[in-house]
Amino acid sequence: MRPDSETLFGAQGETQVESVGEFTRRVKTLLESSIGLAWVRGEVSNVRAQGSGHVYFSLKDAAAQVSAVLFRGDALRQTVKLRDGLQVVVLGEVSVYEARGQYQLIVRAIVEDGVGKLQREFEALKARLTAEGLFAPEKKRRLPAMPATVGFVTSATGAAVQDFVRIFVRRGWRGRVVVLPVKVQGDGAAAEMAAMLGLAQELGIFDLIVIGRGGGSTEDLWAFNEEVLVRAVAACRVPVISAVGHEIDFTLCDFAADVRAETPSAAAELISSTFVACAERAQQAGAAMATALERAAAEARERLDHARSRLRLLSPSAQIEQGFLRLDDLSNRLAAALRGTTQSRRQALNEARAGLARVSPEGRVQLESHRLLALWKRLQAASPASVLNRGFAIIRDEAGRPVLRRAAVSSGQKLTAEFADGTVPVRSE
Repeated sequence: MRPDSETLFGAQGETQVESVGEFTRRVKTLLESSIGLAWVRGEVSNVRAQGSGHVYFSLKDAAAQVSAVLFRGDALRQTVKLRDGLQVVVLGEVSVYEARGQYQLIVRAIVEDGVGKLQREFEALKARLTAEGLFAPEKKRRLPAMPATVGFVTSATGAAVQDFVRIFVRRGWRGRVVVLPVKVQGDGAAAEMAAMLGLAQELGIFDLIVIGRGGGSTEDLWAFNEEVLVRAVAACRVPVISAVGHEIDFTLCDFAADVRAETPSAAAELISSTFVACAERAQQAGAAMATALERAAAEARERLDHARSRLRLLSPSAQIEQGFLRLDDLSNRLAAALRGTTQSRRQALNEARAGLARVSPEGRVQLESHRLLALWKRLQAASPASVLNRGFAIIRDEAGRPVLRRAAVSSGQKLTAEFADGTVPVRSE
């Protein structure tokens, strides 16, 4: 029968199948409950301090290596400053980081136990080579200001090559970079790099050689501390820049080289700095030259236009044109003067007419006529005929007098009703 996701059937019956998470949690419980606190001696390497305050590092000896972490609260209580190569005794407890299924030592206390083996070897070789004068300042050579061809002794697949080339591309450097591929860590790496330095000198095409790699632990960078490579760097006939690791990493190759750069990117910036400065100066000079040329051309055009203008003014045709212009100007001024004189005389005449009209009796006669007409119209509006025309009638008695009151009329009295178009006899009742 085929097993499902929960059970596995075998010769001895049904067996429970655990998920990875369940299995890891069981391992974590067993380790943490059975081991407890323990003192461990080893050499510190690959120290990484996080922004959170936690410190991660490795603790190792000749036989094994274990990951360790010092959490922020415990780190603040320590008097020992962790660094690569430091020999320490730590008090800690084992734990399992379930996300990776990796066990690690949770460190609670640190006691310094002397300098680690690699660090002792580093200091001893440094002291011996310094005594020989291998690192003497007077042996350092000046780097070429603008090298045309640069050799980079490093791993062809490392990120250092990409960072190195990217800086040159970004800064517009016009030289040539030749990657000389070597192994940069592990057994035989130092001898391989020393041999590549020798080959680079034999080729005779390099103005400058850079040797280096990206950062890493003390063990990762140890090849650059081996005597065979340090002596090869110091003896190289071509100027050498050592660009190993990060800014805080120092190797013996840094002391043997003519110049040390903190990183491969810093080496690229150092190499291209003079070129960039010269390119900027050339660009500024070109811009200044273009500005000066434009200014000179503009001034020459201005002088030429001025000369052409003077030549036109002095030519016979220009003199005739100027005469026409003066004639037209005088004609326009004469016409304007005549129009001004005519307008002023006309305005004076109009003012005289207005004054005469103000003192003339004709106006008063017209005014009185208008008043008389208005009075006549008012009289007509109040006349009996006007009243009759509006639909009214006048009642008159036998004598022809208007009857003004009802009480003045007696029964059977003969009356006359006068309308606008005639009279009608009537009798009261």
